[in-house]
Amino acid sequence: MKKDTHPDYHLVDVKLVSGDVVQMRSTWGKEGDQMTLDIDPSVHPAWTGGTTRLMDTGGRVSKFKNKYKGLGF
Repeated sequence: MKKDTHPDYHLVDVKLVSGDVVQMRSTWGKEGDQMTLDIDPSVHPAWTGGTTRLMDTGGRVSKFKNKYKGLGF
């Protein structure tokens, strides 16, 4: 590898919404800096998969499902 082409990858402390602090490797900040999260990844739908249903405005989802219903979608 070429020298000085990659960012510094180091340990930072990440403070979760619950108050827990975990160490992660990151290119953010400097070694030992603390990042405070505003959103808790343990309960946020973006990380957990979520249970929200897709709203079918305009019938696009229904049209797609009807068109490809034999393929197991």
